[in-house]
Amino acid sequence: MPGAKSDTAVVAAHHDDSVVHHRVPVLSLDGKVGEPVALPIAFSTPLRPDLIHRAVIAAQARRRQPHGTSPTAGNRHSVEWSGKGKGVARTPRLMDSNRGAQAPNTVGGRPTHPPRIETIWEKKINLQERHFAFASALAATRDLKVVRERGHDLPEDVHLPVVFVDALESVDTASRAQDILSDAKVWSDVQRSRDGTHVRAGRGKRRGRTRQEPKSLLVVTSGPRQARGFRNFPGVDVVWVGRLGTEDLAPGGAPGRLTIFSTAALTSLKNRMEAAA
Repeated sequence: MPGAKSDTAVVAAHHDDSVVHHRVPVLSLDGKVGEPVALPIAFSTPLRPDLIHRAVIAAQARRRQPHGTSPTAGNRHSVEWSGKGKGVARTPRLMDSNRGAQAPNTVGGRPTHPPRIETIWEKKINLQERHFAFASALAATRDLKVVRERGHDLPEDVHLPVVFVDALESVDTASRAQDILSDAKVWSDVQRSRDGTHVRAGRGKRRGRTRQEPKSLLVVTSGPRQARGFRNFPGVDVVWVGRLGTEDLAPGGAPGRLTIFSTAALTSLKNRMEAAA
């Protein structure tokens, strides 16, 4: 894009004092608004949906397991061919039968272009681009318009991202977690995911992918095995900062997921971004 900053220049701007540090209020578990806290400078990164999509596709491709057909698939027949000039097609046929076999145009025949285990599914992305995509996905969680365009149900007066006191990480019951989300006016998005859960169309439901569930909240904690009360809600994911990735912030490559942080998680996120710079 002519006149646009390079990714290197934008990433370097994270350490520039002239970049605005956005602030959001910290909520208590009862939903009361407290003192504002400054967000890490990564939340001021320009939005780049193209890089976010590339990073998510690359992450999905790395998880793809190489697979292929058996070398003898479709060739395990006793067949014969009568040769040319007999007025019949050149399709191999079962011995003592007129039924075709083994050829790709026959039932049970070999596949024409089968998947091969040598296929390289991995998609490469530069390290700087991956870091910039992560920062851009973080910035998208701060934009109310982008979050609502992604389909999340939340009122206009919610400050994004939603930041709670550290006591959020000790919530271990679903009933308490529901009360917290209701007081913060974001429980309606969990209900949206519950209402949108449906049985998958097609053959995938025979292969362990029976239901499709819309993504809802993302709860980010400062350590593993915390905020356990939020885990069983439909569409809700609980991730600690050390495992937080672009795909968590932008499932399917679509930025703007409704995200909840604890203040300790924001501090850990800032330290992680500074260490990676």
